[in-house]
Amino acid sequence: MSSATNTMTSPVVVVGAGAAGIIAAGFAARAGGGRPVQLLERTKDGGRKILISGGGRCNILPSAVDPAQFVTQSSPNILKQILRSWPLEAQRAFFEQELGIPLKLEEESGKLFPVSDKARDVRDGLLDWARAGGVEITFGVTVIGVRPVKGEGSRVEGTWEVVTDLGVIKASKVIIATGGLSVPQTGSDGIGLKILEVLGHTMHPTYPALAPLTLTPHRYAHLAGISLPVTIRDGEGKKAFRTTGGFLVTHRGWSGPAALNVSHLTLDTPPPPKGGGGRGGGGAADAL
Repeated sequence: MSSATNTMTSPVVVVGAGAAGIIAAGFAARAGGGRPVQLLERTKDGGRKILISGGGRCNILPSAVDPAQFVTQSSPNILKQILRSWPLEAQRAFFEQELGIPLKLEEESGKLFPVSDKARDVRDGLLDWARAGGVEITFGVTVIGVRPVKGEGSRVEGTWEVVTDLGVIKASKVIIATGGLSVPQTGSDGIGLKILEVLGHTMHPTYPALAPLTLTPHRYAHLAGISLPVTIRDGEGKKAFRTTGGFLVTHRGWSGPAALNVSHLTLDTPPPPKGGGGRGGGGAADAL
């Protein structure tokens, strides 16, 4: 069988059945071309971060998108292009019209939630949509590695081997959607980052973001439980980082959307991209 035939009959393999992986698999299956699509997931049911997001209600989308609120150690221009490639209006239409999940605005947070307030409706709706498009979903399989298939002296263009604990799958294309390191219990344990590094991709050092802030000593522990809306600003002028939202004093420090949004600024020296560059110095934030 020729390599061209292999490419057309071998599946597109998506690794990781979180929100990104399910949607990627669903669109790949609907893209045409006759290629089957397989979605591989380590857990028994997938979408576990969807289930815990928004306190179990699932904050699906923001009501407005500000590219300045998205932070990357890579190219900010590429990040902006990614955000613009699927406009917010089109995303909302996808959930409400394609998936049949009506959304509502929570005025306080500016976020869109399902009207049912059930994250499970979102997870199950995405999985049903993917299956309806022809995606074959396999739960309980662990991907160990991904490697290019080599012919006589060179790689066979467009073919890969996905190595799992259940065997090897030959794929025409591979999408890694395994998430980062945020909640290992949900499947985000960093395996995807390791796979990509082995393949030769440049990896930037990881560090906590969207995390509660701890204070040592905690001078405001006696205020634990108090919550109020605040605006937090870091820097001055056009390049200042500003976020507005709920702010909660906890027994260990600060939490709430506003605190989480600035947590990446609290490192004294954020890990720079390999090769130099990047932002240094967190500095103090002003609460207004």
